[in-house]
Amino acid sequence: MGNREEYGQPRRGQRAPEIRTGSEQPIDPEDLVLVSGRDPTPERIERARRLLEEKGAAAIEVYLP
Repeated sequence: MGNREEYGQPRRGQRAPEIRTGSEQPIDPEDLVLVSGRDPTPERIERARRLLEEKGAAAIEVYLP
């Protein structure tokens, strides 16, 4: 069997690592377009803004493969 570190558990006296997914931070429409690897044109930014209004932070799922 593996040791505690192998499973991501901290050793005694150590803090657990903080796992960040990015969803805890606000996403703006331009960031959403940039995540897709596209240039942020006014049309793409507007589409991303509408998508964020509709789906919230889950909108990033539409842009990521």
